[in-house]
Amino acid sequence: MKYCVIGAGGTGGCIAAYMARAGKDVTVIARGEHLEQIRKQGIRLETVKGTEMVSPITAYEMREYTNRLAQKSVDASSEVSTEKSAGRPDVIFVCVKGYSLEDVVPFIKEASKKETIVIPILNLYGIGAKLQKMLPELLVTDGCIYIAAQIREPGTIRMNGTIFRIVYGVRDSDELRRELFLVAEDLRQSGIEAVLSENIRRDALQKFSYVSPMAAAGLYFHANADRFQVTGDERDTFAALVKEIDKLAEAMGISFQVDIVRNNMAILDALSPEASTSMQRDIAAGKPSEIDGLIFEVVRMADRYGVELPVYQKIAKELESYNV
Repeated sequence: MKYCVIGAGGTGGCIAAYMARAGKDVTVIARGEHLEQIRKQGIRLETVKGTEMVSPITAYEMREYTNRLAQKSVDASSEVSTEKSAGRPDVIFVCVKGYSLEDVVPFIKEASKKETIVIPILNLYGIGAKLQKMLPELLVTDGCIYIAAQIREPGTIRMNGTIFRIVYGVRDSDELRRELFLVAEDLRQSGIEAVLSENIRRDALQKFSYVSPMAAAGLYFHANADRFQVTGDERDTFAALVKEIDKLAEAMGISFQVDIVRNNMAILDALSPEASTSMQRDIAAGKPSEIDGLIFEVVRMADRYGVELPVYQKIAKELESYNV
């Protein structure tokens, strides 16, 4: 199985590094100085257990990668072959920020073959269905990831915690393919916990029930994980936001199979104290952020489903100035 990972940040970079370390056929799409460092030295992973260099890792810019695929097709044709999918990925992991999603669609179309499976791994809810509309000729699953990681400097990714789990699945059982089971096996062989979900709508919302409250409360209090790991207003607010997502899920006809507050507290407490959300870091750096999809979309969903979420509404009002 050939894999392409779009994005070499905390999510995509860790997926690519773990799979490359396990000997899987994986290419990561990156850019700028981060790309150059990956080409020179691989990816340096800083974890709670120590630092590890993963090298070599195949890395390209988008245009370089599609040009390479086009050349392979030409070479195949010159060898009396009509195969146009030479070297094209069987699976594409989409690991970009929500605001960049539309920008990668042309690349996916150009890089794919008709059998390519697209697995979006984003913080936002409902991305698979949205991306499927843009890529009707391909199978696009839903997916999410449990990991706390970020680029510390070009070529170096810091993992804040030990949880590394990818959950993905099809929205329609008729779309289930053998290759999806092979993806899970490859991920597990790479040291990544893999879950091929039987109810991805529920499981993706369950992940969102952690990342959205953490982003909202983290920005509201301008706090890292340490302040949420002890008793206080920060921890109580996080719990209240999780409960409101549970309330929204009920209105959507979704029932979580776990005590969602206890589950999310366990994830939070497993983080390194200095961990923060990518949305917080983006806003602090003056970059575009996913605040609309992580916070304001929840308020819009509450309106659509006719539920009151007073804590979300309060925080959204306070954070309106960041939604630019």
